[in-house]
Amino acid sequence: MSSTPTNLIDFLVNQANGVKGLADLNLASVPHQYIQPLQARLDHTKIVTQKSIPIIDFTKWEDPDVQDSIFDAATKWGFFQIVNHGIPSEVLDDLKDAVHRFFELPAEEKQCLKDNSPPEVVRLASSFSPYAESVLEWKDYLQLVYASEEKIHAYWPPICKDQALEYMKHAEALIRKLLKVLLKKLNVKELDKAREHTLMGAMILGFNYYPACPDPEVVAGVGPHSDVSSITVLLQDDIGGLYVRGSDGDSWIYVPPVEGALVINIGDVLQIMSNERCKSIEHRVVANRSKTRISIPIFVNPAPDAVIGPLSEVLDDGDEPKYKQLLYSDYFKYFFSKAHDGKKTIEFAMI
Repeated sequence: MSSTPTNLIDFLVNQANGVKGLADLNLASVPHQYIQPLQARLDHTKIVTQKSIPIIDFTKWEDPDVQDSIFDAATKWGFFQIVNHGIPSEVLDDLKDAVHRFFELPAEEKQCLKDNSPPEVVRLASSFSPYAESVLEWKDYLQLVYASEEKIHAYWPPICKDQALEYMKHAEALIRKLLKVLLKKLNVKELDKAREHTLMGAMILGFNYYPACPDPEVVAGVGPHSDVSSITVLLQDDIGGLYVRGSDGDSWIYVPPVEGALVINIGDVLQIMSNERCKSIEHRVVANRSKTRISIPIFVNPAPDAVIGPLSEVLDDGDEPKYKQLLYSDYFKYFFSKAHDGKKTIEFAMI
């Protein structure tokens, strides 16, 4: 057994070892920097397994009944899974394999990527915001910004670039369909260029990597939070570990992996723009004792210079706005300036 590195942040971040490098040391126990206080850990007596988020067949996505079920899930659950979404299973499988290949690269290669990549295109990190957190999260992640093809080919890592790009090309069409359905239900007639800029002007593909953990009960894979996206499209592997806050505000609902499905969740941006008709919901991830888990989110974000606030169409019936108009980049920076803290980020946008 090896011992914990003396300067843990330097080992994780500056040397690009990440939690993967820590797990490879075969430590007997979790370093104290990862141990969550008792009240922050997942209480297994509050886990609901008898029910979970809706599963929606997306084959006939233009059917009014299907659109009703999507909007119903967006307003009542904030989360749902879709099957028959049109992205070939081999594209999903190839992407999952590519994620494992990337994180299994030597730390030196990952450090070289960090040193030579502009953070507005490629970002490799460990935990969430390690310099702002009092307790670290048991996760490494790579974020690939869906930029121009020129920047993608220049900076996305060759070991996963083709698979990531192929997936994004399929996913972009799916995202447009989902946003069209949600906007239609909010009385917005079309997803024009201006709305695209505001809702999906900066899409980020994430690779999340959760190594097997010697004591998963005391750590957080990801702490409770809601996303600062318009929507998030998540591909899970078959290991599972995602939990969503129940409507009672106290329980946690397990989201089981479903073969070929994508998990869709509403982000803070759509909660703000819908004036709370759509709900962004807290969720968290647990680590696994014996297996490495991966998940692959697409954060469908506004462009940094987009202004977010309740849609005029939503306020046409005389509703009072619950949120101010604000620059998305300010909201995004605020989110990353602190540790995950449930739904508190959205208070930054409230009137």
